[in-house]
Amino acid sequence: MEFTVGQNHKFNLASVSELASSSSRASDTPAGARVSFDSGAAELRFYRESKSNKAIYVPLRTAQLFKLSPVESVCITESSDTSKEKSYSRGITIQFRKDEESRAFHCAFEQWKKEVVVQGSCSQNGTFPASNNKFDDKIAASSAKTYFDFYGQLTHQKNMLLDYVRTGTYYAAIIENRADFVGRVVVDVGAGTGILSLFAAQAGAKHVYAVEASEMAECACKLIAGNPSLGQRITVVKGKIEEVELPEKADILISEPMGILLVNERMLETYVIARDRFLLPNGKMFPTIGRIHMAPFSDEYLYVERANEALFWQQPNYYGVDLTPLYGSAFHGYLSKPVVNAFDPRVLVAPEISHVINFTSIKEEELYEIDVPLKFIASMRARIHGLACWFDVLFAGSVFQRWLTTAPGAPTTHWYQVRCFLLQPLDVVPGQEITGRLHMVAHESQSYTVHLTMSTKMCGPGADQERILQSSSCKFDLRQYHY
Repeated sequence: MEFTVGQNHKFNLASVSELASSSSRASDTPAGARVSFDSGAAELRFYRESKSNKAIYVPLRTAQLFKLSPVESVCITESSDTSKEKSYSRGITIQFRKDEESRAFHCAFEQWKKEVVVQGSCSQNGTFPASNNKFDDKIAASSAKTYFDFYGQLTHQKNMLLDYVRTGTYYAAIIENRADFVGRVVVDVGAGTGILSLFAAQAGAKHVYAVEASEMAECACKLIAGNPSLGQRITVVKGKIEEVELPEKADILISEPMGILLVNERMLETYVIARDRFLLPNGKMFPTIGRIHMAPFSDEYLYVERANEALFWQQPNYYGVDLTPLYGSAFHGYLSKPVVNAFDPRVLVAPEISHVINFTSIKEEELYEIDVPLKFIASMRARIHGLACWFDVLFAGSVFQRWLTTAPGAPTTHWYQVRCFLLQPLDVVPGQEITGRLHMVAHESQSYTVHLTMSTKMCGPGADQERILQSSSCKFDLRQYHY
């Protein structure tokens, strides 16, 4: 069973009948329901499969839906008279084939009411007006469109599915912890193709709500329908997690909200919002925590390669024009783009440190600004060119705990690792202390502005441990990275 908000979706029903008709008992003729915009206003259209029966139109604005039993409901609509006391002029009994379909229909009905009645009438082409929600308030519309268009492409979904570390770890974490899923309600946050929802169904979930805002929701419907033994326990909900309504709370949230450096794309905030809106107290989250790992790195070849990109602007006579006034800006521009690739862990100059994000307890607002103090002890003589970063996430199941890591030296994932440059390298010797700050501020393009500062202190017998010898910094947009 599936539903989406929009005029083209059809619900298959067991039967419908009008309370006021001469035949009050519902027939066994299969029936359907959908939202119609034919009259210019939103209407709920009930019809029987038999061609001899005309459709029943109910104005969505005045309609009310009541559950009579797990598989039977009644839809009534107010009369159009002007009396102060409400009266109802029409009632339709609806028979569903199973409880899951009843719950899905009630959920869709409430969502339709919210979109059409609360926000206002639909437009002439049958689309719903944009709703105001937390996502729309903090994310630029152009960024959101690009983001959902990107994830609405099967090409990109294929690349993620082919990441065997990612997909295989999710599968193992869910199946190994079958005890957490059997008989439980699951919400898949940002479901994409619905692959994680299908894993949860394989693990015995009672019902899975696969929430997806992009057009990939239509593909998820097809994939789930093509696996009927699992799909009958999955409902696809098209919409943002910040605005959709679900008929029940979840025992478990599953999601793949990680971006470059864990936080890029700001999907973690949506994951936390889903927790606050839909997760039962003491419910589980897969993944449960995330860790950003950081260490200074030395890579002269990479630094020179990026810096040399600016040499074009050192030409004093380019068709008679001196380009050198732009060299400084170009040099800064090339080095202020993080490099995303896989690197040899031997480039690391000091043991890593970690910043932990607990998805079960962190507040959404705490992800707007992330401030990480840096402190390392150099393990070798080297020239530090910047900060290397990677992440891992933990699936804390009741039976097994499994990590998904993007660490250097581990099997490569589509996230790779990230290296952020300093504008001026720092020289260190073994035992020398390196301090600094990684300060990330979220912006409306679904990423972060990152301020990196690193300094070295004097070391050795009798040295002033607080004295700074060298300091270097850089500012960059995490969204603008270089592969």
